[in-house]
Formats: sequence, structure tokens, C-alpha cells
Amino acid sequence: MTAFAAFHPAATWAGSMPMMQGSARACLVRLIDRRTGAAHRINGTPLTLYSRRPNEAAAELMQGRDPLVWEARIEPIETEVR
Repeated sequence: MTAFAAFHPAATWAGSMPMMQGSARACLVRLIDRRTGAAHRINGTPLTLYSRRPNEAAAELMQGRDPLVWEARIEPIETEVR
């Protein structure tokens, strides 16, 4: 799914908005089960957060979870190359 993040519409339109100029880069934050390597799913859909403050989002996802079992993975969203 990482390959598709590069083409996410948020990567293009957010960078072109004047209020977003100079803001932190948007990232995907996912909760990963270390035992299986699979993303945590809710009703069959992988839990994915989009954030410009990925460390805060990761901390919230990990709150109350065992770090030996869970990992928060942060992936930057690349802008679309035309």
C-alpha cells in the first residue's frame, strides 16, 4: 500500500494551498502487530491515520498498548511527480 501513498490526492493539493506552505509533510501512521507483521484492522479495513504531526498520532495509537506486541509505523506521503 505504500506505493499508493505517493499518489494520494492530499499529497498534491495540500502542498499547493498557501496556508500549508512550509507545514510539516503529511504522513501515514499505521498500527502494526509485531507477531504477524500485519496492520491492525477494524471491520476488515487497515487502520491508517493521515497526519502532519505523525509522532503525536503514533503516541496516541500506542497509548495503552504493549510495545512488545504493537508498533506504530510512520511513512511520509511523497508528492506526485508529473
